[in-house]
Amino acid sequence: ARLASLEMGNPLPSARSEIDKCIDGCRHFAENSDHLLADEELTEPDGATEILRLEPMGAILAIMPWNFPYWQLFRFAAPALIVGNVVIHKPAGSVPGCARALAALLERAGVPPGVFETLFLENDDIAQVIEDARIAAVTLTGSERAGAAVGAAAGRSVKKCILELGGSDPFVVLKDADLDRAVATAVKARTVNSGQSCIAAKRFIVEAPVYDEFARRFVAALAALRIGDPLDDSTDIGPLATLAIRDELARQVDRTVAAGARLLIGGRVPEGAGFFYPPTALEHVPKDSPAAAEELFGPVAALFRVAHLDEAIALANDTPYGLGATVFTKDPSAADRCAAEIDAGMVFINAQVASDPRFPFGGKKRSGHGRELGAYGLRELCHVKRIRRAHI
Repeated sequence: ARLASLEMGNPLPSARSEIDKCIDGCRHFAENSDHLLADEELTEPDGATEILRLEPMGAILAIMPWNFPYWQLFRFAAPALIVGNVVIHKPAGSVPGCARALAALLERAGVPPGVFETLFLENDDIAQVIEDARIAAVTLTGSERAGAAVGAAAGRSVKKCILELGGSDPFVVLKDADLDRAVATAVKARTVNSGQSCIAAKRFIVEAPVYDEFARRFVAALAALRIGDPLDDSTDIGPLATLAIRDELARQVDRTVAAGARLLIGGRVPEGAGFFYPPTALEHVPKDSPAAAEELFGPVAALFRVAHLDEAIALANDTPYGLGATVFTKDPSAADRCAAEIDAGMVFINAQVASDPRFPFGGKKRSGHGRELGAYGLRELCHVKRIRRAHI
């Protein structure tokens, strides 16, 4: 946990939680692989037997990000290894210590030589590796731009590609919501890993009757967060991972304000050492401004006032992304409508969007394709072979 905090700034309590999640993921696939991978047998009317068998694909290249350097790898590697694949891990260049620690851990756990390999590659070398005949498939967690490049390289080689890309997740608060729970969840959902998460809530869409009260409580909760040393257990918001990430976030906020948005809190790069950016909230956000149209990878929230449920759903869907969505309401019919009509891979009602090893994880539109985790994610890492045994 300390290593992750040092390399990419994740506050120590958050890094510890990430490691706990890796343990849960490994346990889940270890304890459930027998039935998840079991042959499916069917007997035909003519007495023939049909067998559907899941087989390993071979060597899979995993291009992993820096923001959750342990969990992002283990949520792929645990099922990939248990299926019988070989893992080729290309870590982000900013977390080499975490990558080496993972390789040493897997070796200590008894993974045979060559079954898990780490390649410290330049981005320009990735296409050549994908094209290598020994690589059977590729998976990437990263930006939309990286996903397009990797998907194109995989397509040229006619290889399977799983892409988990960015998000601009909506967080919808309807007029009958429990505001205490909604605000507390909203703050956590926007500031997880200092806001550097693809499934962090980014656009807060609130019905008019409760908008002012939600905004007041939300801003007060952001103001109470402690910014500082990620190795201090009392820190809520650590530094962003790199100077380039911090500067791009600052530019996105500045351009959104210049387009007409109003700052409710934050919005200014602090003086001093470290790549810090304060918790920030914007309202009156223009439709085509960065805070409405782009992914903000840091603790910046865009607040939107809507008149009714129809407008909330339309605004939630007004994005090129479709990863996750959160809805707070006490009305079952409104919850059902949101679940059915919000165009996202995951919709959580009265709860924060989060990954879970038992259930599939992934998005739609420019948030990528394919699934990780759960039975669906496990099958993504397999060939499905049909075997027919005719009755003699």
